[in-house]
Amino acid sequence: MILLLTGLLLILIGYLVKYKQWTWLIAGYNTSSKKEKAKYDTVALCHGVGNIMFSLGGIVFISFIGELLEIEWVVTFGWVLFVIVMVFFLIYANTGNRFKK
Repeated sequence: MILLLTGLLLILIGYLVKYKQWTWLIAGYNTSSKKEKAKYDTVALCHGVGNIMFSLGGIVFISFIGELLEIEWVVTFGWVLFVIVMVFFLIYANTGNRFKK
């Protein structure tokens, strides 16, 4: 049940960031100075962070299904995929100035 709630929470946060532009939910960006925030393309940043949250929520939901059906390898696969996607996004977001103006 915890996995279901976690997946739904990640999807909700993804929706709020991507479509409602709630940038205060983005760690690091929300505490930056106005001068630092001016360097970023807010729409692209919200779009990227929202998409990764949707992806992570879906992956957690896959783990929930595995837990519900008592298929341990699906749960393990879900968490391994979660870590891989998270690391990929961190590398992607921090190289190439993708979210800067």
